[in-house]
Parts: sequence; structure tokens; C-alpha cells
Amino acid sequence: MSNALQQLMRERLDREGWSYGEVARRGDIPRSTVHHLATSERLVRMPQPATLEGLARGLELPLDAVRRAAAEACGIHLYAAGPAPAEGGRPAADPEVDVLIASLQKLSVDDRRHVAALVESLLGKGAGVRGDQDGRSQAAE
Repeated sequence: MSNALQQLMRERLDREGWSYGEVARRGDIPRSTVHHLATSERLVRMPQPATLEGLARGLELPLDAVRRAAAEACGIHLYAAGPAPAEGGRPAADPEVDVLIASLQKLSVDDRRHVAALVESLLGKGAGVRGDQDGRSQAAE
């Protein structure tokens, strides 16, 4: 049984008559990567953003469609974003954040606590430290 990414790729390759090499060349990614993504029953981890962008270019498909199919192939289920934010409201959802949030469901309760502690630490809530724009830690004023 094929996964969502395999199905998406197979449909596009069959419809357009493309080879893995043609998709790789158009997307500027290795042919071996295209072959791996097209033939792996279950992806162990989410492909890198640059890989997904190249695959989307190579397949001439929207990045969001490729990202969602890859996430599903990894066992991560992304949920549709809500309505567009009002002017001056919260920024639009970041697809990488969606993948991160969906991945948390696969962690144990203890691991989720560790992730929460890490996030609080990175945000400077836990130790009186905050990161500057370059990611360096500074003592809170």
C-alpha cells in the first residue's frame, strides 16, 4: 500500500510522463532523493524544507500539497489553518510550526514535558535569560 506522498508523486509522474530524473532536474534536488521519496513505504522523518520545496518545483505542485502529503507519509497529521488573520492580528500560520505541533502528539507525556521545558527555556521564561535576535543568550534586564 502506498503512502500519500507516493500517491501524489505517482499521479503526477504518470499524468505528465516524467521520470524521477526530470523531476529532480526541475527541482534541483538529487535523483536519488526523488526515488527514495517515491518508493519508501513510510518516511522515518519529515524531509527538509529545501527538499520539499525542490520536490514541489519539480512536480509543479503547490508546496503546501507536497508538505501535507510528506507529513502524512511520516504519520503526522496536519490540520487545516483557520481563517486568515485580521489586519494587525496574529500572523498567518507557519507550515513548519504546524508540522512541529503535529509531531508533539507522537511523543510520550514525559517527552512533551521536556519539550515544554526547552521551549520555556528558549523563550527565557525559566531562567531569567532571553535570546537576542541572533539567538545568543543575554541576562534579562
